[in-house]
Amino acid sequence: MIHPSYLTPALTRTLLVLVLWLIAIHSICFGISLIVLPCRVIEFFGFSLSEKFFAVQGGVFHLIISYAYITAALNPKGSKQMIILSCITKFSATLFLFGYYLFVKQIPMVLVSGVLDCLMGVVILILYLMFINGIHKIKSESGLPNSHNTI
Repeated sequence: MIHPSYLTPALTRTLLVLVLWLIAIHSICFGISLIVLPCRVIEFFGFSLSEKFFAVQGGVFHLIISYAYITAALNPKGSKQMIILSCITKFSATLFLFGYYLFVKQIPMVLVSGVLDCLMGVVILILYLMFINGIHKIKSESGLPNSHNTI
């Protein structure tokens, strides 16, 4: 385990940027897959498809939301709204996926996706808060004005 004293704002920023880029790459790959894969391949993961419309719609959504992850990765300090959107997206997906698994159909991939979306949201939130709080701590220790605009 990493000792908290090693988690400088620079390190937490680097980790946050890395996580956001990995999530963006995941969303882009997943989005493209939903758009281009034939129904029979998607059915391999436990989904019944007779029409590609909703798979394509989900793919387009993943491509669009990857913009938020990329924007936040390029400027984490100035992208509070994109970080919030990223967390809302991941936690909303978690609720939807768990609800679908519990109340509609027990598809293992849906449960796995819910767990992974939740973990991604938690990691983004924790790293962002550590990054922002570290910046505010440095400002307060240096006597610089501190705007407490955190989530």
